[in-house]
Amino acid sequence: MFQNKTEQQAREEILAMVKEYADTYHKRNTEFQEGHRIPYASRVYDSAEMVNLVDSALEFWLTSGRYTNEFEQKLAKYLGIKYCSLVNSGSSANLNAFMALTSPLLGDRSIRRGDEVITVAAGFPTTVTPMIQYGAIPVFVDVTIPQYNIDVNRLEGALSDKTKAVMIAHTLGNPFDLDAVKAFCNRHNLWLVEDNCDALGSKYSINGETKFTGTIGDIGTSSFYPPHHMTMGEGGAVYTNNSLLHKAIRSFRDWGRDCICPSGRDNLCGHRFDRQYGELPMGYDHKYVYSHFGYNLKATDMQAAIGCAQLEKFPCFVESRKHNFARLKAALAGTEDKLILPEACENSDPSWFGFLITCRKGVDRNRIVQYIEAKGIQTRMLFAGNLIKHPCFDEMRRTGQGYRVYGGLDNTDRIMQDSFWVGVYPGMTDGMIDYMGAAIRKAAYLR
Repeated sequence: MFQNKTEQQAREEILAMVKEYADTYHKRNTEFQEGHRIPYASRVYDSAEMVNLVDSALEFWLTSGRYTNEFEQKLAKYLGIKYCSLVNSGSSANLNAFMALTSPLLGDRSIRRGDEVITVAAGFPTTVTPMIQYGAIPVFVDVTIPQYNIDVNRLEGALSDKTKAVMIAHTLGNPFDLDAVKAFCNRHNLWLVEDNCDALGSKYSINGETKFTGTIGDIGTSSFYPPHHMTMGEGGAVYTNNSLLHKAIRSFRDWGRDCICPSGRDNLCGHRFDRQYGELPMGYDHKYVYSHFGYNLKATDMQAAIGCAQLEKFPCFVESRKHNFARLKAALAGTEDKLILPEACENSDPSWFGFLITCRKGVDRNRIVQYIEAKGIQTRMLFAGNLIKHPCFDEMRRTGQGYRVYGGLDNTDRIMQDSFWVGVYPGMTDGMIDYMGAAIRKAAYLR
């Protein structure tokens, strides 16, 4: 088939066939009919992602490569930030971000065992897991309803002489009060990690300047799992403007290496065999010098290839999420006597991940959820609800060690009992949104 053709000609022919295949067999049917399942999230893609995927596969470069470099550069440019590192998941991104704060490179500001990190229990566990893994003490603070983000009025009370950082997520795309949190961190010389996994594309205006969430703190993280704002299947990113943190992030991501040479390239610095490191022999190969206890958290180039195609669509994804959220909120107007509808944080422009609803007293969440699930509408809880009520905290609850709660978690418990959310992902049509709104409205007033 490829006789008398150059490799480039053969590749172009293969990719043309892939495009035709994807356009024919992967074309998404957007026509909605009652009875169709409405997932809370799903992949939105076309032939561009599949062509990039096969293009990468034809090179058979199975680790990070040219697509990884392209993705890191383009995401950094989109966010307006200096440094971006691709990793294999959003959970790894949070781990990588937190590990960077434990680096000896940071001197007295490095997080050590027993230091405290302010966070919330109403969220996803992998925002907190790295703290526990490294022996730091999470200090849980309550959240507000209907913003579902940290109650900034409790920050000063949660502070101790052991506090080193604040690490919290922008809940379902709704930015937390970055003005107050950033000022608190600046006042007390604390690190701020923005878990931006549910909020890529959200914006916040601070000090007269509008910025993307994830770029206002010291480190931001993203997830590219299929339900998220864009997908690689598996994947994540860590980004920062701080060159020292970037150095630590890259080292921890790449086995803990001291060397910055990418895979397949040697001696970029020109000093691979002529320096002294620790107690190693003079001239020991710099590619095998380790300055941190790290992991291999890199993604593959095939994942990055998909991400590059997704980035081209991403601004449209954000606008679709905003449109779907606004339409659903309009559809539920007048139900406020039964339901608490979500509200954006002041000074923010959210790229909504979901539409979070809290049932008012006397309204049974389980009854509403079961009714709309029976109508084909997929629902989710706000992740852990109250993380410290889960079995993974059993031993710490029994011993009373390993975490601290400041001021009670009344709203967190309320969310655990009374809240649920539905999706607003870009693949939804107005027909789907209107159907969801009608079903939720009817469920709220059933007796």
